[in-house]
Amino acid sequence: MEQYLELISVPVIAAIVYWVINLIKYATKQNEKFMRFIPLVAAALGAVLGIVAYFAVPNIVPAENVFVAILIGIASGLTATGTNQIIKQLGKKDDGDGRDGK
Repeated sequence: MEQYLELISVPVIAAIVYWVINLIKYATKQNEKFMRFIPLVAAALGAVLGIVAYFAVPNIVPAENVFVAILIGIASGLTATGTNQIIKQLGKKDDGDGRDGK
């Protein structure tokens, strides 16, 4: 059972970062200057959550030291940015201008 707990940390951190970034975007009303820094904010927030998870629940994070926990957090935070882009691209509608490669 404990081996399955290690698999939970990455998706949980990614989900938390995803929703926090969406809340920040909503609060800043999609400010263009902020939009350029979203991946950096996601990575920093993921690193912080990786550290918190490492010290708060050490058997959940598959890390031997704090540095590895930070790297796992950063990767999880950037995963949230990629997930956001996937959802955004899948939600786009074809505008009918014929430039879809057909």
